Amino acid sequence: LIYSYRKPKTKRAKRFLEKREPKLKENTKNAMLIKGGNANLTVTEVLKDIYAVKKPFAVLYKKKNITRPFEDQTSLEFFSKKSDCSLFLFGSHNKKRPNNLIIGRMFDYHVLDMIELGVEKFVSLKDVKNSKCPEGTKPMLIFAGDMFDVNEEYRRLKSLLIDFFRGPSVPSIRLAGLEYVLHFTAVDGKIYMRSYKVLLKKSGCKIPRIELEEMGPSLDLVMRRTHLASDDLYKLSLKQPKALKPKKKKNISHDVFGTTYGRIHMQKQDLGKLQTRKMKGLKKRPAEKSAEDGGVSPKKSKPA
Repeated sequence: LIYSYRKPKTKRAKRFLEKREPKLKENTKNAMLIKGGNANLTVTEVLKDIYAVKKPFAVLYKKKNITRPFEDQTSLEFFSKKSDCSLFLFGSHNKKRPNNLIIGRMFDYHVLDMIELGVEKFVSLKDVKNSKCPEGTKPMLIFAGDMFDVNEEYRRLKSLLIDFFRGPSVPSIRLAGLEYVLHFTAVDGKIYMRSYKVLLKKSGCKIPRIELEEMGPSLDLVMRRTHLASDDLYKLSLKQPKALKPKKKKNISHDVFGTTYGRIHMQKQDLGKLQTRKMKGLKKRPAEKSAEDGGVSPKKSKPA
């Protein structure tokens, strides 16, 4: 528990500490965007555009911070505790690694995964003169390319990008709310990030005609260094509390088509004593009754 050694003196401080307590269902992950000590204009614009896409679940640090995440991670961990952010994007620029971005995530306020990406081409939101999506729009994420399924580093990058851009969990969606697409393509050792706005046009039927209009930002990235968590630590970070795990239901099975089958256990019933519907056609005749009793029905004497 963070700040467990501090006792709140005011109600406001108590609410602040309660928000940071561990929960069964996590809050929406926040991201912090940090500029390095030698960030150039391109890196600054990239951070601003990613912040515009990620708002309101992001914190942008405008001052430069002289740090090297691959060599010393203490400053990132300090900012993570200060701003309560579990995701980060660090931008820097130097002769050896120009236009450098480091995307990563935290577990228990310690760096879990960290991947370094180089920006080879960048088109900002301002350069694309089209209408934009409103702030806080939840994007649809599309990943194309076999590398995201074959290569372990690309697979971890895909998981990291989903964590970074997924936004809040929602119980239901509506068609008009699906208006923002983030597309990632991995081919020839490069990752292409494109963003589109979904336009719903008239088609003459119930289902509208869909068109994609480029909105920005647009990035051509290349993977550089990686810092991935061990398998044991990665499994530990994915562990769910017992209260959230669904309880196993007995005698219930599902087939390949999703149909649910249930088995009911009952005591053996004597169907001979089962009460049926009373109808004249189902009544037993006197001869049948006497046959069941084992006697012979006497014949009626005819009147003289």
